[in-house]
Amino acid sequence: MEYTSTYHTPVLLRQSVDALNIQPNGTYVDCTFGGGGHSTYILSLLGPQGRLIAFDQDEHALENSINDSRLVLVHHNFKYLRHFLDYNQALPVDGILADLGISSAQINEGERGFAHRYNAQLDMRMSKGIKISAKEIINSYTVQQLTDIFTKYGELKNSYKVATGIVNARAKQAINTTQELNEVLVSIWREFEFSKHLSKVYQALRIEVNSEMEALEDMLMQCADCIKPGGKLSIIAYHSLEDRMVKHYIQSGNLSNKVQKDMYGNVLKPFTADGKVQTPSDTEIELNKRARSAKLRVATRN
Repeated sequence: MEYTSTYHTPVLLRQSVDALNIQPNGTYVDCTFGGGGHSTYILSLLGPQGRLIAFDQDEHALENSINDSRLVLVHHNFKYLRHFLDYNQALPVDGILADLGISSAQINEGERGFAHRYNAQLDMRMSKGIKISAKEIINSYTVQQLTDIFTKYGELKNSYKVATGIVNARAKQAINTTQELNEVLVSIWREFEFSKHLSKVYQALRIEVNSEMEALEDMLMQCADCIKPGGKLSIIAYHSLEDRMVKHYIQSGNLSNKVQKDMYGNVLKPFTADGKVQTPSDTEIELNKRARSAKLRVATRN
């Protein structure tokens, strides 16, 4: 099945869904509904008694809801996974899929401030319910706080210089728009590498605004309780922070990647990895540039 949308083109569509080993009467979860691409494919493989519970906190994604009685679309962050599966009497499920990161639509909606190529207010909230925006972070965080998020979430090597430049500039005038932020940072990197590093700044701000790493951690640590033995976990990550967290969870059942053993020396972990990490083909990357950094990891519940 091929699926494209003006909202979002799903990455690794067939690989990530087929990895779930869809059973016609099974119950599945799409943690990141977005444009409905992965959900559409899952529904096409389900029988009349099959069920799909999908999550998305973005109000815009709800406009893509599919008219199908087998689908329940939950307008909440996937960190509430277990609560809403329990509420919908769906526990345990046969498989969980998550396509992490930002959608094409969120990037292309310039007024939301996710992309540095558009001039807009520094917002970056994936949901109107999120209290703090990127503008407030830029204008209120200390040099140390900004340095920390640019280092941790953007993996920038000169985070302190970036943070200092922002704090010095805002002392003269508040930084409210993407263009104003870009102008503050334009002198830090050489022209040919400016866009690449600026993207890392925006990534760090977006992750901080939406508490993305905390939400992913919460979701992952619920998966063992939500998936039945033999069920599948299929997750697509787009940057090393996400992928490392997913990898560690699959390898050890926790995020510190410290394998725990019982009194007999048997390794205690809820999942076993299904083969190696998968990446998009050159053809998919050519058709969808967003796919270039994607990594798919699949695991089976023990």
